[in-house]
Amino acid sequence: MTGPSEEVRPAASGPHGPKSPRDRPDRGEEAGGQANQALDGRPHRAGSEPGRAARREQTEPGRRRHHPLPTYGALDLGTNNCRLLVARPSRRGFLVIDAFSRIIRLGEGLTASGCLSEEAMGRTIDALRICSEKMRRRQVKRSRVIATEACRIAQNSDEFIERVQEATGLELEIISRETEAKLAVSGCASLLDRDCDWALVFDIGGGSSELIWLDLSRRRPSWQRSIHDRLDAQNCIAAWTSLPVGVVTLAEKFGGRDVCPNVFESMVGDVAIHLRRFERAHGLCHRVTDGGAHLLGTSGTVTTIAGIHLELPAYDRKRVDGCWLQSTEVRHVASSLIDMTYEQRVAQPCVGSDRADLVLAGCAILEAILRMWPCKRLRVADRGLREGILASLMSQDGYPRARRRRGPYRTAGPNRSGRPNGQGRGAEETS
Repeated sequence: MTGPSEEVRPAASGPHGPKSPRDRPDRGEEAGGQANQALDGRPHRAGSEPGRAARREQTEPGRRRHHPLPTYGALDLGTNNCRLLVARPSRRGFLVIDAFSRIIRLGEGLTASGCLSEEAMGRTIDALRICSEKMRRRQVKRSRVIATEACRIAQNSDEFIERVQEATGLELEIISRETEAKLAVSGCASLLDRDCDWALVFDIGGGSSELIWLDLSRRRPSWQRSIHDRLDAQNCIAAWTSLPVGVVTLAEKFGGRDVCPNVFESMVGDVAIHLRRFERAHGLCHRVTDGGAHLLGTSGTVTTIAGIHLELPAYDRKRVDGCWLQSTEVRHVASSLIDMTYEQRVAQPCVGSDRADLVLAGCAILEAILRMWPCKRLRVADRGLREGILASLMSQDGYPRARRRRGPYRTAGPNRSGRPNGQGRGAEETS
């Protein structure tokens, strides 16, 4: 990997080993109390009704069902969001059994003050209490609880980490920008187009945005989207950078409620300054324009744009995750959002009040990326750091494990039906 590795303030692992669209019950968790979803390159089949494996979780009140497989937790505390996934190993990946997502705006006002505000810390600790309780209730064996840009740059992040530990029992680990980029790649690796030679993965965050350029020729020939292949995708990283700009910082600089075309163009120009440095250093443009590359976006910006493009009456992860967008479709959605008033954006079911003042900043970052690297196709990933964490933890413990007899750890290969294991009917718990 190019670029220097960064030293940060680490913390030990924790004790566990939207009502807007973006604060909605995440991946089917709070509304029904369960989640069951496929995590591979195919569209997710999970919906409001729990799948078979998730239904097996439901027992009589006060009883706990014993499971032979350990439970893992992955928590990503960003500048804007707090997100949790709880999962168990499955045949080729993992099965999500619980999840949580809430917009907490931890980095609100951070650029101006240099510190996390009392109000932002309070909102975040409230969300982390819920996450801690979910992991306790699900009997999580191992977990990783990470914090990103807001905690990296805040002067009072040490104080905040102590308060979180006292209030929730969770010990936050502030990860480096390089680690964040690697986890993002592992989290969405199964959505990479096998027919492309290159891919530009981007994660538009609240306080920073990561760009990762992948040389897909480095993938091993047996690459099959397993947990181990997710981690192996990190070996494809040819270049990466972390931009000191995200939806929160850009909206606070230029304003997010009332964004006219001129303000939008100013946002795009501000981001382009950072992108040009990356392009000069690595010369990606000619490979992108040759047609052998595609973009892969893992962030709230791209999932929101996809939801609007699909005209969803409410955000639906199984419709969004893994879908393809043309660059013209992305720009059409951005143009329609610019033409809306703030109140109209609030009323948009895939935006809501928590993102109405941030969505155009995200669109500006994405527009700057499309102008610098004019790729026709963009794939949308509603997955990222948490999935990368889960893959890492399970791989360290040796999952998935092969068994001679039919069981939950069968490796990929033909089964009696002639289909590879994990494909066809019933394949709900894949990587």
